[in-house]
Amino acid sequence: MNLVEQVRQAGVVGAGGGGFPTHVKLAAKADTVIVNGAECEPLLHKDAVLMEREAKAMIRGVRLAMEAVGAKTGIVGIKAKNRHAIEAVEAVIDDGAVRIKQLGDYYPAGDEYDLVYESTGRLIPPGGIPLQVGAVVSNVETFINIAAAAEGLPVTHKTLTVAGAVHNPMTITVPLGVTLQDCIQAAGGATVPDPVCCVGGMMMGVTTEDASQPVTKTTGGLIVLPRTHRIIERKLKPVQAQNAIGKSACDQCRYCTEFCPRFLLGYAVEPHQVMRSLAFTATGQAHWNDWAAMCCACGLCTLYACPEELFPKEACDQSKAEMRKVGQKWAGSMNVKPHPMRDGRRVTIKSLMRKLHIERYNHPAPFADVSVNVSRLVLPLKQSAGNPAEPAVKAGERVTAGQVLAAVADKTLGATLHAPGAGTVESINNQQLTLLCRG
Repeated sequence: MNLVEQVRQAGVVGAGGGGFPTHVKLAAKADTVIVNGAECEPLLHKDAVLMEREAKAMIRGVRLAMEAVGAKTGIVGIKAKNRHAIEAVEAVIDDGAVRIKQLGDYYPAGDEYDLVYESTGRLIPPGGIPLQVGAVVSNVETFINIAAAAEGLPVTHKTLTVAGAVHNPMTITVPLGVTLQDCIQAAGGATVPDPVCCVGGMMMGVTTEDASQPVTKTTGGLIVLPRTHRIIERKLKPVQAQNAIGKSACDQCRYCTEFCPRFLLGYAVEPHQVMRSLAFTATGQAHWNDWAAMCCACGLCTLYACPEELFPKEACDQSKAEMRKVGQKWAGSMNVKPHPMRDGRRVTIKSLMRKLHIERYNHPAPFADVSVNVSRLVLPLKQSAGNPAEPAVKAGERVTAGQVLAAVADKTLGATLHAPGAGTVESINNQQLTLLCRG
């Protein structure tokens, strides 16, 4: 069995949040494999911790991926500030085929377009993917999972950082299907009476008031904040209110565009133009999409650049959603040339944390070998890009650790789901499977 099939059967997906099935990337051809270890979301430390602890497995996964796609070069992107991670990776690189690219401490250093350019000097075509410039990019944990898949081990657990308003910020590895509340309790519990969760980070993550939601293959981090925190209040504001505020208050200052990392990299992303269109959506809805097409949803425009605290990122999100509905793609200029002020306008993590009012939560989150023992695991059938997996078991069936619970048909985009531990299938519906664990 080749690596592509091993990775497919193991259910490996992009662990950084994107969730794209990894076997599809490994079936392509490329000359460079890049590890995205930038981890630019404030307060999250999962990738750095994994590189410190499992550098050997990660590099093993990189070499396997290079062999699969025919690449001669491997690049590990790590922020220069993460010295321990760099030292751990350097210790297991024994030839010139894999090298480290040290990155600055800015946001969003982990954007694929930015990382590919910084690592190779290549600019991905507008609306394109790294493969078009000969690169395959995946997250640190994804490469560790590739190495495990080559040994016949499926993805059943997830490593994530739990930070913010918790007693003991930490990075932990938990079974898929435990709840966000389980993770918060493992970190000593919340320090505020009415916590809200930012799953995946404050900038690009999903904000939820429901801590009963399960950890999935793409949960990269969990930041807990009080409901009264200014950023939480903004993120919980209804879309209709966001649009109404933008329609009445945007003065077209252009700060959202001038700080946009994709704009500074030379792409035609102009959030201020999307904001301008809010006033004309009744008569020019198709036109409002154009300048959002290549937005990477980093959130800098909304949470850092806008002096009036409006919502250009969210307007871009809506624009892209409308484009997908009608199958509209970017049809403008394909010429890309980095802005001469790009380096000077980068937003440092220190500046971003100050703007987000989270400096008080800026603490290390070292790995903690804690057990999160629960009696029930809730496993969504869709934990990747593509289609949800189809159940391969029935309610009442007893299963063993690593057993296939749900799978996708051959040549169908999606990811297989495995049992994190032994137990009994309690229930199945069209969205999730519940597993009762054996003590």
